[in-house]
Amino acid sequence: MLSPKNFWPSTQFGGLDETLSDFQSARFVVLPCPYDSTTTWRVGTRTGPASLLEASMNMELWDYELQRDISQVGIHTTDDIAPEMNGPEAMKNRVREVVGETLDAGKFPIFIGGEHSLTLGGVEALAARSEKISILQIDAHTDLRDEYAGTRFGHGCVMRRCSEISNVAKIVQVGLRSASQEEMEQKPANCAQFWAENIVANFDFWIPQILEHLEGDVFITLDVDGLDPAHMPSTGTPEPGGLSYYQTLSLLRAVCAAKNVRAFDCLELVGGDAPSAFCAAKIVYKTMGYLTE
Repeated sequence: MLSPKNFWPSTQFGGLDETLSDFQSARFVVLPCPYDSTTTWRVGTRTGPASLLEASMNMELWDYELQRDISQVGIHTTDDIAPEMNGPEAMKNRVREVVGETLDAGKFPIFIGGEHSLTLGGVEALAARSEKISILQIDAHTDLRDEYAGTRFGHGCVMRRCSEISNVAKIVQVGLRSASQEEMEQKPANCAQFWAENIVANFDFWIPQILEHLEGDVFITLDVDGLDPAHMPSTGTPEPGGLSYYQTLSLLRAVCAAKNVRAFDCLELVGGDAPSAFCAAKIVYKTMGYLTE
């Protein structure tokens, strides 16, 4: 169970002391989940949370763009969410429980992983507490397969499963560069797609159009392979092209300013590469700042 009684794990996001990482007063709760059961190319996303947290301890906490120390809002980091060994559906249920507890405690969940299959549990938790939700998915892949590698709950199927939740009004996919024929022929009606090759040259023009599709409460899921590998090389399934670091931040700031964002995850980081981990940590931290402007 999610609980403040664990006090402070060995690694708090940002290296914060007890004053700023206290569970009761924190605005954000970071939930690390080292899980990569269904990854199908480069393994190692289980090491992503530890790498991201380690990198975050080396950030300057004062942010030039926002002209303030974002950490003052309070950021609590829980112990790792232990992997369920009964398969990805069981793991999804565990994530749903933990994210739901975080929301019920009045906190904003920041889920870090770990493979992209984990998003489904977080989306289910928010959907159970909202009349209508939308998902902003920054990703190189559509993840719309009905089944992949023998499971309907793997990382390649996560958005198909999310699209089937009754009160998910829209899934808005940004930065896409790869899909199977099946995924394109059977694209769900509640799915809007923004392919990288169409938007990166004039990205600011597309941001208002992306926002128009988002209805109700918003869940942001960032698969780090949505970024160009030049900015984020260490991920499980890299694709050429994609969003830059600054384009990603521009979109996140716009969404946080215009919509009611209720949860955020950052997934598919493979640990061990310091620049990638630091990039992911900065994006997570700056998103916290955008959410508290």
